[in-house]
Amino acid sequence: MYAVIKTGGKQYKVAAGDYLKVEKLDGDVGSKVVIDKILMVADGENVTIGSPLVAGAKVNATVLSHGKGDKVMIFKFHRRKHYRKTQGHRQSYTEIQIDDINGKSAAKAEAKPAAAKEAVAKKPAAKKAAATKAKSAE
Repeated sequence: MYAVIKTGGKQYKVAAGDYLKVEKLDGDVGSKVVIDKILMVADGENVTIGSPLVAGAKVNATVLSHGKGDKVMIFKFHRRKHYRKTQGHRQSYTEIQIDDINGKSAAKAEAKPAAAKEAVAKKPAAKKAAATKAKSAE
């Protein structure tokens, strides 16, 4: 079972037991975090895609650590103008471990569209009239 979650403006494919570095989240080390922005849940052959989110699906995670990423150097330079500007930046992140994916209500939501698809499939397809192109007089 895996899910696609959205946190910090990015999307991640996660499964139970995965370690992940995401944008900084509130929460102390060792605390539990619930991520409820789930875009997709897949359990074997059952795939539920949200529009835009899967209703009721949640991912539980544990905060392992907080930290800062590698330094990124910003260097601005104008030639022949004696202009040089250097700046550095380190992005904060939170390392989390995915405990479990709760998509139980997502499985129920999947059953309803499947029944609707079967009902649609039973209807005979209507024949479309062939489009005719009108000849233009030149």
